[in-house]
Parts: sequence; C-alpha cells; structure tokens
Amino acid sequence: MSKYILSFDAGTTSSRAIVFNREGETCSVAQKEFTQIFPQNGWVEHDPLEIWATQAAVAAEAIAKLGISGEDVAAIGITNQRETTIVWDRTTGKPLYNAIVWQDRRTAEYCDELKSKGLLPVIRNKTGLIIDAYFSATKIKWILDNVAGAREKAAKGQLAFGTVDTWLVWQLTKGETHITDVSNASRTMIYNIHTQEWDDELLEIFDIPRSLLPEVKASSEVYGHTTTNIFASRVPIAGIVGDQQAALFGQMCIEPGMVKNTYGTGCFILMNTGDEPVASKNNLVTTIAWRLNGKTSYALEGSIFVAGAIVQWLRDGLKIIRSSAEIEELATKVDDNGGVYFVPALTGLGAPYWDQYARGSIVGISRGTTDAHIARAALEGIAYQTMDVVNAMILDAGIGLKELRVDGGASRNDLLMQFQSNVLGETVIRPQTVETTALGAAYMAGLAVGYWSGVEEISRQWHVDATFAPDPSFDSQQAKRRWSDAVYRSQSWIKA
Repeated sequence: MSKYILSFDAGTTSSRAIVFNREGETCSVAQKEFTQIFPQNGWVEHDPLEIWATQAAVAAEAIAKLGISGEDVAAIGITNQRETTIVWDRTTGKPLYNAIVWQDRRTAEYCDELKSKGLLPVIRNKTGLIIDAYFSATKIKWILDNVAGAREKAAKGQLAFGTVDTWLVWQLTKGETHITDVSNASRTMIYNIHTQEWDDELLEIFDIPRSLLPEVKASSEVYGHTTTNIFASRVPIAGIVGDQQAALFGQMCIEPGMVKNTYGTGCFILMNTGDEPVASKNNLVTTIAWRLNGKTSYALEGSIFVAGAIVQWLRDGLKIIRSSAEIEELATKVDDNGGVYFVPALTGLGAPYWDQYARGSIVGISRGTTDAHIARAALEGIAYQTMDVVNAMILDAGIGLKELRVDGGASRNDLLMQFQSNVLGETVIRPQTVETTALGAAYMAGLAVGYWSGVEEISRQWHVDATFAPDPSFDSQQAKRRWSDAVYRSQSWIKA
C-alpha cells in the first residue's frame, strides 16, 4: 500500500500542501501566498487561476521535498476556505470573474433587502444560516447580475459554480468532475441541511439556475482521479471537507458537545452536536460537519471575521511589528492591557453580533498607552470574541464547556492561550499537531481508501502539547464589562 496522504489546504491568504504518514505526522510542508485583491472598500477578491497555480506548485514541492512520487500517495484530501465563490465557463474553464472571498461585504445591502422582505425565517429554517454577505448565494447572484453576458450563459447551462474545493477538483480532473461535499454545500445558503439537497425555493429567491451547481457528495469517498501532470500516476481524490469542519475532525471532536477553535485569519468555533441539527437562538449558525460512512454529523458554529488578520494589520498597517511572530514578545512587555480594549471588527462583526456595519475600534487610550498595550489588547480582543461565541454556544446546546481544543497559527501564542483560558474560566488544550485542518482532510481521504481502518485508529493519534488552566487571580467580571462596552461602541459605526 502507498505510504502517504497528501492534503491540499487552500486557505484565504495562501495555498499549502502537507504530506502525512500513517501515524498522522507531518512529513513535508510547502506553502505559497497568493495575491489579495481589494477593488473597493469592503470588497475582497482572489484570482482563481492563481489559487490553482499556487496549489499545484506547492503540491509538487511537498512531494519533491520528501523524495517521493504520485505512486507513493494513497489519496488526496482537500480542505478549503469556505463560502468563497467562483463561477467559470464549462467549455473554456476560464473564470468569469475573480473569486469573491468570504470576507467580501459588497452584497450587504442586498442582504438587508432580503431581511426586510421577511425571508430570514425561511432561509434560516432550511439552511441553518443567517442572511449575511458572508455566504455564497449572494455572491453568485452578484456575478450573474454584474458580469456582462453571465445571465445568458447561465440560462444556457454554460456556467459552473463552485467553492474553492470544487474549483480545485475541476482543475485536478481537467473538467471531468464537478462536485463538492456536504460541509461546503451547507455554507452556500442555497442547500437544505435537512433534506441534504439544493433547494428549489432558495434557488428561486436568489435567481440562481440549478445548472450551475455541483453534485454534492460525502466528505469521505473517492470522487475521481488526478489527470494533471503534477503526478505521473493517477491519484485518487478521496476527501473534501470545509476548513473549519476539517479542523473539528482533525481535533477528534467526534462526540456531541466537543468544541474546537481555529485561530486563523478569522476565528471559527465549532461544537459537534451529533446527528441532529440544533437550531440556534443566540445568533450562531447550524452547519453540516461532515458525512462519513453514510452518517451526517452536524455542528453549531460561530464565525469571527478578524483574528490573525489583526496581527497582520499591526504588521502591515500600523507597522509596530516586523513579523507576526513578534507580537507575543511585544505584548509581554506590559503586565496588562493598561485599560486599552481593541475590537478587531475590520470587516464587521460576525457571531454572535452579525453587525455588517461595525468597524474596528481601540478604546481606553491614554498618554501612558504604548505599542505593547495595543499589541496586548489586540490579542485579548481575539480571546474576548471567542468567549462571546462560546457563551452563546453553551446557551444553545444546553451543555457546559469542559475544555476548548485549539489549533491554527495563533494557537502557538502562549500568552493568547493563557488569556483565553482566563476569560473562559475553562481549560484550553493545544494538541501536538496544530495542522488539524489539513489533518482532518487527510483523515477523510485516508478512510475512504482504507489507509486507516477507522475512526478508532485515528483517534489514538491525538496527543496533547500544552494545557492552559485559568488564573484564579484574573478579574474576569470587570474585564468582560469593559469588553462589552467597547463592542457596543464599535457597532453600526458606518451606519451612524
């Protein structure tokens, strides 16, 4: 049997490829950033051809680093930035427009129109989602309405829509396969998570022809084989799962009530709710976690739009650090935040506020405030946002938090993880492998081809790296009141 699983981790700012062995260990990694395009304020785009070019390049590089070939790869798993929307010509394979990224806010006013028409209940009941520019449906409609000739081509069945996973599989199979998985489909706002089908009523609301849509598959099955020249041999593509659901699986949060938070460009907190969807009463979304071995698992999710991105802004915008890794050292130069609170709502507030018109704010600045206070307040802002989502999750599920499993780049920041434990008042656990997103996709692919015998085998591969317990001396009540006040001052800012 082949020795390795290759994961494509198609992120928001970079493409990565990671090779895992049977023990779930990282054997090789390659990464390449791609261009972030900001045509107007609040618009965020990517070039789909650059996404594919960088993903193909890092796949080849990761394989070459290890000195292996496609024959040594048992299967490919794909995990991806979700909701990001691509529409392309089925014949030429050329995108009609840039990928509209999940962070993009151009359809915010249209979302307000839908709400004013009283459509929130029907959309929420069918999809588990709230009406927001975050999801794919309004982005698809925008492309069809604003790109010359798009509606005509769509009516003739000449166009294809996909999230990034669908686009990559199309490229890997040279247009032979147009599919997605249930986890990505559940993020589009046109997929019924109860019937597990594209929903005709929703397609009519958004004026989206069914002919655009990919076939929806399980998260773990063989979808097709590569036909590109990246590999000399045909490699099975056998796992697809949206990045946050992949991290939930990679963290082995496979029992109801288990919670993970991924600290990436944004923060994404998911709670496994088992085989029944839980309707949120506290502004979270209900989503499909995965479909494995014929069984669908669901999750509650809270999305925070800006987390690690605030560190990038401190580096590139404010220029108080030269690299993202420097923020912990700078923040530890002070004992506390000096009364400064940083609400990182650079692209609005996600769960549990869902305020498209909020903007970032730094409050409590005095003559004594330094760059270290601002750095510390930025990290604390990430933790406070997580606290807000976890509290909403506990109310929805009726289950107390026992622990929070963490992953993603910023989870390596010990100061942030300790503060996270302090504000939650609960234990935070970081695993030895923080590449849980790519690992979750690898597990899905490996299970599909028999590389691993089952979930029991891979569960034994999860090991703790560090545990953070709450500091009893931390005055959480006063800090939480200050945070709530800071959030209030940030809300509806550009509508005021």
